[in-house]
Amino acid sequence: MSKTDGRDKSKIEAALGEYCDKATGSREKKICYYVDPIKREVAQPFSTGMPSLKVCKRISTQNPEICHVKFPIRTETLEKKDLSKMRVKQLKAILSERGTECKGCVEKEEFIRRVQETEHLAGQDL
Repeated sequence: MSKTDGRDKSKIEAALGEYCDKATGSREKKICYYVDPIKREVAQPFSTGMPSLKVCKRISTQNPEICHVKFPIRTETLEKKDLSKMRVKQLKAILSERGTECKGCVEKEEFIRRVQETEHLAGQDL
């Protein structure tokens, strides 16, 4: 969307509608479920150039769950050095999304190794 289109509420609403029509994943559909009834309230702050976090705060008064939809961390392009920068909680979340766990893992390196071992499960919906 161009900057001039980003200032027009009706074009922002149309873009939201197009996005929701093409949504395939469960998280995208969930966001569309929350946003669809309040498209105008979402489009108005974006048209004024408000940052997305402030928009989220503003619309959460109408539906508090909308800002809590979390998307999985993309791990296809992550290297070991990138994984080592992550918290153990995030590594556990990646393993949980893949349907596995790291039994007996105590050290962060063990979680990193397990994430790398289950790389083939990344992106699969179980």
